[in-house]
Amino acid sequence: MAGCRGSLCCCCRWCCCCGERETRTPEELTILGETQEEEDEILPRKDYESLDYDRCINDPYLEVLETMDNKKGRRYEAVKWMMVFAIGVCTGLVGLFVDFFARLFTQLKFGVVQASVEECSQKGCLALSLLELMGFNLTFVFFASLLVLIEPVAAGSGIPEIKCYLNGVKVPGIVRLRTLLCKVFGVLFSVAGGLFVGKEGPMIHSGSVVGAGLPQFQSISLRKIQFNFPYFRSDRDKRDFVSAGAAAGVAAAFGAPIGGTLFSLEEGSSFWNQGLTWKVLFCSMSATFTLNFFRSGIQFGSWGSFQLPGLLNFGEFKCSDSDKKCHLWTAMDLGFFVVMGVTGGLLGATFNCLNKRLAKYRMRNVHPKPKLVRVLESLLVSLVTTVVVFVASMVLGECRQVSSAGQVGNDSFQLQVTSEDVNSTIKTFFCPNETYNDMATLFFNPQESAILQLFHQDGTFSPITLALFFILYFVLACWTYGISVPSGLFVPSLLCGAAFGRLVANVLKRYIGLGHIYSGTFALIGAAAFLGGVVRMTISLTVILVESTNEITYGLPIMITLMVAKWTGDFFNKGIYDIHVGLRGVPLLEWETEVEMDKLRASDVMEPNLTYVYPHTRIQSLVSILRTTVHHAFPVVTENRGNEKEFMKGNQLISNNIKFKKSSILTRAGEQRRRSQSMKSYPSSELRNMCDEHMTSEDPGEKEDLLQQMLERRYTPYPNLYPDQSPSEDWTMEERFRPLTFHGLILRSQLVTLLVRGVCYSESQSSASQPRLSYAEMAEDYPRYPDIHDLDLTLLNPRMIVDVTPYMNPAPFTVSPNTHVSQVFNLFRTMGLRHLPVVNAVGEIVGVITRHNLTYEFLQARLRQHYQTL
Repeated sequence: MAGCRGSLCCCCRWCCCCGERETRTPEELTILGETQEEEDEILPRKDYESLDYDRCINDPYLEVLETMDNKKGRRYEAVKWMMVFAIGVCTGLVGLFVDFFARLFTQLKFGVVQASVEECSQKGCLALSLLELMGFNLTFVFFASLLVLIEPVAAGSGIPEIKCYLNGVKVPGIVRLRTLLCKVFGVLFSVAGGLFVGKEGPMIHSGSVVGAGLPQFQSISLRKIQFNFPYFRSDRDKRDFVSAGAAAGVAAAFGAPIGGTLFSLEEGSSFWNQGLTWKVLFCSMSATFTLNFFRSGIQFGSWGSFQLPGLLNFGEFKCSDSDKKCHLWTAMDLGFFVVMGVTGGLLGATFNCLNKRLAKYRMRNVHPKPKLVRVLESLLVSLVTTVVVFVASMVLGECRQVSSAGQVGNDSFQLQVTSEDVNSTIKTFFCPNETYNDMATLFFNPQESAILQLFHQDGTFSPITLALFFILYFVLACWTYGISVPSGLFVPSLLCGAAFGRLVANVLKRYIGLGHIYSGTFALIGAAAFLGGVVRMTISLTVILVESTNEITYGLPIMITLMVAKWTGDFFNKGIYDIHVGLRGVPLLEWETEVEMDKLRASDVMEPNLTYVYPHTRIQSLVSILRTTVHHAFPVVTENRGNEKEFMKGNQLISNNIKFKKSSILTRAGEQRRRSQSMKSYPSSELRNMCDEHMTSEDPGEKEDLLQQMLERRYTPYPNLYPDQSPSEDWTMEERFRPLTFHGLILRSQLVTLLVRGVCYSESQSSASQPRLSYAEMAEDYPRYPDIHDLDLTLLNPRMIVDVTPYMNPAPFTVSPNTHVSQVFNLFRTMGLRHLPVVNAVGEIVGVITRHNLTYEFLQARLRQHYQTL
């Protein structure tokens, strides 16, 4: 980035944290999607496709609209509300399952090991205790890693993949039932295995899978179980439910329904409206109160009390009524919070930098090897983590005085969960009576309990212990995130930041003499600063933390801290989720383009080499096109061969690229660019003059005949063209560059469905004899349509003709060749498009824009090419 200067930039270059280096050439556009070894950067891959968020208004869809009335519309809306409620309830139950068994396994492990440590501390057999802890952790991590081998998409937190899905990118396998099962069981084994991971991030992924699968009432993993549920058979509805599921996952994890709604909005949903906001909030509320109801009843036996709103409970920060001078924070503390935000941003940037290098190392040296190597890496991380935790707890801890029940908190704080709950989690390893081991209290507890200790114990952690704990936890958490186990990053970041905040509070109180400092507040701000420096979330994270603390007065300091941490971290690199999105090569679209990109037009970024179909095309031609290309949509066009020379005067149009040679790409692109420039918003003067000359040379009778022909052709817009061969490389330049009148778009999935169901007619018949498919029949195979290479089409006569006009989208969004890139980008992202045809003023298609033509890397390369041509 431009901000990397001086010595900081040297450090950034070493860590690969600076922005993209400006050394790529325009020729690299031809290999966009491949790794540049000399630059060690990964460009967006072209095998990712966008979701079909735009409705295809074809004849089957219009037939459905004709049968719709207000009663059916209200029924459809009611079903959608019921689905949203069911998604929230199921997500809450998934969170309950993960929390219950993770807590059960963790208590079992720590109970056995703690009893062994207390017994062996006198007998001198601590090695046996270490082996017991190691046996538990390695077993749990081994199971978690095996589940990832079954479904590799289940690794990590899943937030980068869900962010891509909400952005409109179709990530294979990300919302399958098998992914959900591997994620749920894998994360509880990862947490129980003692890895520095959290279960809150995977909850977001799990909620998204529930949102995607529940309204479908079918699964590829359970093919024999099918329901006749006719609703929500489109990517548009599916992505709305995924947004609701992701928000429900956040709400269940943190007890923050409003924060979950804002997370779904902030982290990628490109299409949003008021109705969707209300449904997502309702889904989040359903998830929160479902989890709260069952957790409160199970843990406290008081059903309906609603005492535990989320998986992660910060407790309640509240001043005692007896202390009139108590304040959670003062105006003077804001200066310290800003400094902590800067430090948190620097620490977060360092964390992301190191994790990115580790991820690249794994991509080059671990992932290409047999899958067993990934399991061994996970076991190695678990082994090292276990040894570090055990040795640090036994050797590096200090004995601290146990605070009485009436003094728990910052001399004034009281927990919502009673003081005994905090004191019950302390560990007394090698410490005399009335004292406990502060390092073991942090390491030999579930991470949620350690966070509560840092938030609500006062004066019980030495600065040396906090510093050592922060360093060890920072390094191990950075190493752990990215291995082949389901793992979240929220809780490790919060715990690491809370230790940093408590360290700052201890230093200010002991060595500077600021007696008004409240350690719990600084621990919370430190947690926010470090988490904000890692993930770079602002709006949603502020609300999540405020809702988790149940203290609105923390809103301002948390917001300031997160903003400063984000600005500081963005000076060096991106957030951790954006980094992993980039490492996967996903073409993610940001909220808006940079200002200088408006120097480009649609004609500069479009793909001019088109593969098209005719309104009436032979089966052999369609099969050839589908099997020799990988495009997911094809323009439906017609030609006017007889008049093209007279009207176009040599202007040429690229029309096909089934098998283009590299040597002719630049020539054809140049021809297409000249073509689009001459027909941007109006016919050229040469064309107007020629038309005028042609009109003046005709007599009135010929003019009337021509007018009558034009009126008749208004009602037959699709000539019955069915060439014997598909467009091929054997065509002459005149044939290849002929003008094409654009009539609509048809998807690959629609063409394959037509072929599978034998929708065609013979040459001796009219197109009216062709069988008609309903909307339900067209969407029956959604979301996994057959592959053209797996179909047996021998029973179809290749000379038969397919009329695609009833099934194409006759009115998709289009842009003019001279449209600025910012307008193209806003239209594409806001409407959630998959393909955007570029059509000139006379109705001829001159190119197509997809997601890959609007990525930051592609636009930067085009901009450099634009500067070189000036």
